[in-house]
Amino acid sequence: MANRETRFSTGSVPSADNGSASSSPRLRILLADDHPVVRIGVSNMLLHDASFVVVGEAANGEEAISRTVELMPDILLLDLQMPRLPGLEAMRTIMNGSPTVKIILLTSTITTQQIIEALQVGARGIVLKDALTDHLTTAIRAVSSGDYWIGGRRVANLVNALHELMQQNAKPDRKTYGLTPRELDVVGCIVEGCSNRDIAKQFSLSEETVKRHLSNIFDKTGVSTRLELALFAIAHQLVAPRP
Repeated sequence: MANRETRFSTGSVPSADNGSASSSPRLRILLADDHPVVRIGVSNMLLHDASFVVVGEAANGEEAISRTVELMPDILLLDLQMPRLPGLEAMRTIMNGSPTVKIILLTSTITTQQIIEALQVGARGIVLKDALTDHLTTAIRAVSSGDYWIGGRRVANLVNALHELMQQNAKPDRKTYGLTPRELDVVGCIVEGCSNRDIAKQFSLSEETVKRHLSNIFDKTGVSTRLELALFAIAHQLVAPRP
């Protein structure tokens, strides 16, 4: 990903309690990222906003933990991928020892499963590095006010957000080619090398019924032999893999 940190825009100064930003306590921010250019860029952007103050920096996961304990910032901007200790592992330790800090993960890329894990551990926001200029200050304000920042938007209800993410992360239903549950059972037996007699005995069926099931299965899958059916079933994941 091309670095965009040298082209940060300045954020607007928010009002708080109907007063000016200069009369309100500034948010104390700790920045943890192993790339100096990112730390410099983010620091420069935040310095231009009177509502933020960068109180320290860290270059790896272990430093992020020690500096958080030492400085007790309001917000920790934490890189997901860092040397010595990855961001998620550092966050676990930090949340055990300093649960009041609000953590926003900075990352170049992240999977839905990682987002779910990060939120469950205690992250309050996730900001992609290629969207820093558009989202970072807004995300900080959202998180500092008690909301979450997920997928480039402010989220007030974490439970609903996690439910949506888990639905997105769910594996799609496998294609069954119109096979009934019993026909899928028969397919599983064919993959295991069972004879018609074995299948009949296992499911308390007559061999004629098994033959009828096989005929229907052949029609639905477009195969014509037991070997072709077994290969088709494995290739299309019609049967669960054996441990």
